[in-house]
Amino acid sequence: MAIVINGTEYPLPDDPRISLLDLLRERLGLTGTKLGCNQGGCGACTVIIDGTRVLSCLTLAVQADGREVWTIEGLAAKDGQLHPLQQAFIEHDGLQCGYCTPGQICSAIAMVEELRRGDPSYVTADLTEGPMGATRHEIRERMSGNLCRCGAHNGIVEAIEEIMAGGAA
Repeated sequence: MAIVINGTEYPLPDDPRISLLDLLRERLGLTGTKLGCNQGGCGACTVIIDGTRVLSCLTLAVQADGREVWTIEGLAAKDGQLHPLQQAFIEHDGLQCGYCTPGQICSAIAMVEELRRGDPSYVTADLTEGPMGATRHEIRERMSGNLCRCGAHNGIVEAIEEIMAGGAA
């Protein structure tokens, strides 16, 4: 039994009660994923598992057995280049203190894929047609589970809009 994290295989912890967040931060030293509320309400701990955004504080590490997990540390290219969404966050001032930024970026990357697949959200008007593109309203709804206490939401949405327009995420 193993988990692939950022392209590297790791054994599952012996204790099945260990959260994915604790495995990442405390056991593997991947501290980019943040502990926020530890109740699934803030999104600071968001990671990507098999292309889907997941709250790592509410996910047991054993639930990721045989799956592929991506954290903020794994998003940059091997040559050190930032992921296009990381760069867009910088260019659009999508961060202030930066605490929520790793979770915001992981969530946004998976959210872009949801939109591209046509997955509906709460604000999707016609469920048979799917979302009508990456409107601000659609992006804000889909990112509502990731809180930014500094108020960088406008920059975050602008960064996502840029990536959606260019097709880079």
